[in-house]
Amino acid sequence: MMDALGRPQSVLLLGGTSDIGLAVVARYLDGRPLRVVLAARDSPRLKEAVAQLSSRGAVVETVEFDAAEPQTHAAALAPCFAQGDIDLAIVAFGLLPDQRAAMADQATAVRTASVNYTGAVSVGVVLAQAMTAQGHGVIIALSSVAGERPRPANFVYGSAKAGMSAFYDGLADSLIGTGVRVVVVRAGFVRSRMTAHLSAPPLAGTPERAAAAITEAVWRGRAVAWTPGSARVLAAVIRALPRRVLRRLPF
Repeated sequence: MMDALGRPQSVLLLGGTSDIGLAVVARYLDGRPLRVVLAARDSPRLKEAVAQLSSRGAVVETVEFDAAEPQTHAAALAPCFAQGDIDLAIVAFGLLPDQRAAMADQATAVRTASVNYTGAVSVGVVLAQAMTAQGHGVIIALSSVAGERPRPANFVYGSAKAGMSAFYDGLADSLIGTGVRVVVVRAGFVRSRMTAHLSAPPLAGTPERAAAAITEAVWRGRAVAWTPGSARVLAAVIRALPRRVLRRLPF
């Protein structure tokens, strides 16, 4: 369970190579023992993450996990809980394709929707079941401001994130009274490997700043975390724009 300072003793990172997810884990490490389970496909980046966390004192485990294969999720995650309670789980996997590429190739669009929405729903159900059974836990779902109102420049990705946000908002309400909480992260542009192919706007955030906002939201018991802070204002502006103006936006 969470310690007296509200810090988890065990963390499951789904999307075990996520820059934001790893930054959250790093904040919780803070020179103390921490069980960390990284769920991801095997890759050099995963091995690098294991080495970095281990060097800082974490007890690291890995689980073979593919967000695009929801039929495997329950079996893949069962051993994580069999080895002990999971205090905090981070749903951090995702795909961010170029909009034109997604519309030029049906498979790219379908995979984007499958990973960002179907995969997120799948693990959300599995995590809710397991954490309800243990009587406690926090689920952090990394969504996006892009889902607040999908725009012409990103509607394949944005529509999937809109669905993800709606699911986890509903999940949060459904779990009240179970001891399990959900924090939905509505992230704006964060400089990371996922966004490396895009031009960063002036107010772009960093994984470290995002992690600070997320851990603050967990500590304060908030249901939503906005990062960077400007993301909340941007979302409000985009929601208020007339459709004829929205369709002309270049981003």
